[in-house]
Amino acid sequence: MSRSDTARRVDRRYFIDSEFEALECLAAATRKDMAETMLVVADLMAVSVKSGGQVLFCGNGGSAADAQHMAAEFVVRLDRDRPGMRARALTTDPSVLTAVSNDLGYENVFARQIEVLARPEDLLVLISTSGESPNLTRAAEAARKIPIPAIALLGKGGGDLARAVDHALIVPSRRTAHIQELHCAMGHILCALVEQTVFGPCPEAPGNR
Repeated sequence: MSRSDTARRVDRRYFIDSEFEALECLAAATRKDMAETMLVVADLMAVSVKSGGQVLFCGNGGSAADAQHMAAEFVVRLDRDRPGMRARALTTDPSVLTAVSNDLGYENVFARQIEVLARPEDLLVLISTSGESPNLTRAAEAARKIPIPAIALLGKGGGDLARAVDHALIVPSRRTAHIQELHCAMGHILCALVEQTVFGPCPEAPGNR
């Protein structure tokens, strides 16, 4: 291996180490700032599930994928075999998404679905790295009219959306990738907390072994 190849390998290894270290620091900061709010949000989700409601998720781009991921964890399972918990991602029906976008404007793509699908027992989760997407702000406004609780997973200070929801879980970073990675972690933790509240402690969860 040439000296230049060795130097490149060292640089790349340094990048890997620094990325993990940055995530560790960000996870610690998020836990410090958001743990109590996460407990409140998990309790609201559990109330919705136990009352027969559903958790509605939405987001744009990578956050749309996160919405679908989180909805699947609720419907199928996370840490144990158990009955499904009602959840739906509002990002998965191409006919509805394109019809609303074409006829009413993309800023209404989630609000329209909430107007039609949401019930008083439901809860809305909005996912955005910036908090500046007009269609998510309109979704929060639609939730308020029903009314149902609106929760947001955010980053970059929270943006306008932080002021439009009942509870905001804000990752204290401006790096989109790291915000998304922490959103995924928070989604898993919230789902696990709801499972524990609705179905009892999981024998395989930390602290229950």
